[in-house]
Amino acid sequence: MNADVRPISLLIAALGGEGGGVLTDWLVAAAARCGFPAQSTSIPGVAQRTGATTYYIEIMPVPAAELGGRRPVMALMPGIGDVDLLLASELAEAARQIALGFVTPDRTHVVASLARGYLMPEKTAMADGRLDDARLVELVERHARASLVLDLEALAKEAGAMMNAVMLGVVAGTGMLPIPAEAYEAAIAQGGRAAEANLRGFRAGFAAAQQGRSQAPRPPEKRWRAGASSLAVLEDEAATLPETVRPIAIEGMRRLAHYQDADYAWDYIERVKRIAAVDKIAGLDGRLVRETARHLALRMSFEDVIRVAQIKSDPARLARIRTELGAQDGDPVRVVEYFKPGIDELCSILPPFLARPILALAERCGWLDRAYWGMHIKTHSVAGYLRLRALAALRPFRRRTHRFRAEQREIETWLVAVADAAALTPPLALEIAECANLVKGYGDTWKRGMANYRAIFEHVVRPALARRLPLAVAADAVANARAAALADPDGARLAATLVEIDKRIVLQAAE
Repeated sequence: MNADVRPISLLIAALGGEGGGVLTDWLVAAAARCGFPAQSTSIPGVAQRTGATTYYIEIMPVPAAELGGRRPVMALMPGIGDVDLLLASELAEAARQIALGFVTPDRTHVVASLARGYLMPEKTAMADGRLDDARLVELVERHARASLVLDLEALAKEAGAMMNAVMLGVVAGTGMLPIPAEAYEAAIAQGGRAAEANLRGFRAGFAAAQQGRSQAPRPPEKRWRAGASSLAVLEDEAATLPETVRPIAIEGMRRLAHYQDADYAWDYIERVKRIAAVDKIAGLDGRLVRETARHLALRMSFEDVIRVAQIKSDPARLARIRTELGAQDGDPVRVVEYFKPGIDELCSILPPFLARPILALAERCGWLDRAYWGMHIKTHSVAGYLRLRALAALRPFRRRTHRFRAEQREIETWLVAVADAAALTPPLALEIAECANLVKGYGDTWKRGMANYRAIFEHVVRPALARRLPLAVAADAVANARAAALADPDGARLAATLVEIDKRIVLQAAE
């Protein structure tokens, strides 16, 4: 045996439920069929999508019979710069392993999937916190010796198989391991009743890897809603809007009709028309109305208790869950929803005359941020599903709720500020329109965003509209405050930025 021969090291990063452990077993079994000594270990990840479970495998590419009774010494953990092949079932996980130093340009081949399971920082960001898929792919290509980036999730769905079977096929197709395809297939065939589906997945991955061409990331899919017949008049009305905003306005109209009713969608169109007129006068070529219309649709479909119940009990969502899990007809699927509403969420669906005194009492007693009710609702059960449907059925009552009326006041204040700013200086109007990006989500996420939004309005927007802040710097001040709020959800950076802006306002008054 050549003394320079060393084990081939593989690092697998897989998310929960993707069968990373089974994939590891298949690889070890395939190596054993060829007589190659192999060893594997696993490192569990953590919950809530903050890390993958990683599996480390070392395979000696020399049959044990040729080692003369000697046994290779193999590592239990991957070493920095010592990984030959990285398999990542999710694009950001490939980037994470690069950051940890396991991928090097002189040694590591990377096979990664374009699939994304959003990280907690992406989900909890105050605005759109999603990572740029194109930049992630570029990162992989720059740091790896060779790379193959494929949509493994799509391949798995087309084959009707699990992701791990497709990943095994890709490994075989790359030829990185001295193991023939027949050995992999034999390892899969031992898997019982799922063997047929897994073999389909293996062959799909093998064929994709044989082509050797990486795929470009695709933009996130948008679930467009078809226009209902009751919206025909609204769609005709939307056709009179400027062409730059028309697609956004039509989708916003459909979203709000689904959220509330056609009358609410009509309110949206009327508001967009108001800003379209302002945009035309300011000569912004549709930029202002386009951004305002996009944010307006989201603000008008705010997530209250009724909306959350409507989304979670939507039959289309439940069907999508079954599809994503690969459940067959007759297979039981259990879905448990976790809720932790506070006093303000419960009061949000009450009439204002009831909600206001309850909220005032709770604030005086310090209960607002301390009193919560944890609930686990099993929507796969009849009782659990009916509880959510009962809440969703309150939709016709929403217009008379405390939260709805408060939101409409906030929206109108924002639209008036956008229009007033456009008359003073168009860049300021665009920045005020973008401030709506701070208000999103549900529960604590919404509270933090709304607190930051109101702070910017009070300390920057209102002084700018009142000419207490020079118009030459007003747009930059709003942009800087918004960037600080998005960078730090807790508000520390925003507070420091607002202090500096307040100093500028004081200096302006002194002059």
